[in-house]
Amino acid sequence: MPALFQPLKLRGLELRHRGWVSPMCQYSCDPDDAPGVPNDWHLMHLGSFAAGGAALILTEAAAVNAEGRISPRDAGLYNDAQAEAWQRITSFVHRHGPAEAKIGVQLAHAGRKASTYWPFSGRQGSVPESDGGWTTVGPSASAFDGYAVPAAMTGEQIHGVIGDFASAAGRAVDAGFDTLEIHAAHGYLLHQFQSPLINTRDDQWGGDEAGRNRLMLAVVDAVRAVIPESMPLLLRISASDWAEGGVDLDLAASVRLARQAAEHGVDLIDVSSGGAVAHQQIKAGPGYQTGFSAAIRKEAGVATGTVGLLTSAGQAEHAIATGQADGVLIARAALRDPHWWLRAAFELGHDIAWPPQYERAVPRRSF
Repeated sequence: MPALFQPLKLRGLELRHRGWVSPMCQYSCDPDDAPGVPNDWHLMHLGSFAAGGAALILTEAAAVNAEGRISPRDAGLYNDAQAEAWQRITSFVHRHGPAEAKIGVQLAHAGRKASTYWPFSGRQGSVPESDGGWTTVGPSASAFDGYAVPAAMTGEQIHGVIGDFASAAGRAVDAGFDTLEIHAAHGYLLHQFQSPLINTRDDQWGGDEAGRNRLMLAVVDAVRAVIPESMPLLLRISASDWAEGGVDLDLAASVRLARQAAEHGVDLIDVSSGGAVAHQQIKAGPGYQTGFSAAIRKEAGVATGTVGLLTSAGQAEHAIATGQADGVLIARAALRDPHWWLRAAFELGHDIAWPPQYERAVPRRSF
């Protein structure tokens, strides 16, 4: 059996293979009539991956409160209407995904990168209140280049956000999700607190590494406390800021963070990078982040997922077979081919279940 198609168990969750869907924002909620509520587009988008053979599907970032949305068109999980809409999607995936596809939600707060225009709006930068935007918050009153200056969060607001993550996690459990991922990467709120390039606080939520990591670990604790013991908890981090003075390039800080997160109840680190500052210098290329995942997996002793310019079955197989990760998360390649996992299995000489409606299309290995 190819390494990519070996099963994996995380706590009580059994995944039939190691090929998963990475969170991808769709910016498709109705900001006027149903803000933050996933709709038919999300049902089709996520359901197609279930039919396409993915073992685990992670949703786009779902904001834990209204001000945490990246854009007015982003999804949320901070009220009952949103939870009910997500339940429709989890039920669909569980019912129509062959061989018990699983689905998890990514919980997030965009911090100073919130209230921005969506990519296909034709506009850029922060959305003004007159156009449906809102005042953003962050660890410090410093803006991401081209965006509005956020308000530095008070201690009360910080504790409020921790509670919002816990409340969203409770709704996620009720909505039928199989797992949760906390988004602490790509320059969003929890990463903003972690990065010394952004967090200039001198209280308990800033200063040294322990202070800057405190919010992320407090959120982990709050979420872990409200989800079932059998439910695995994932944490997405940016292993490097790709900028001098940021989260270090030698990975020592990220290894320490991953080790702490595991001690606090995280079961898998979803290893990405970048996003904190506009002047980052990313050295991108095929599989350019697998080394981060491999180092964290080995040195922190925690399961990892890897993501980033992984497009072929061979790349994914290599990452798992060589111990660089426990799971491979596919993003843009999945948008191009929602049946990526069915094709990857065939290319690697392995048979996986197809939806019965598609069985007439299963390719033959010989004629």
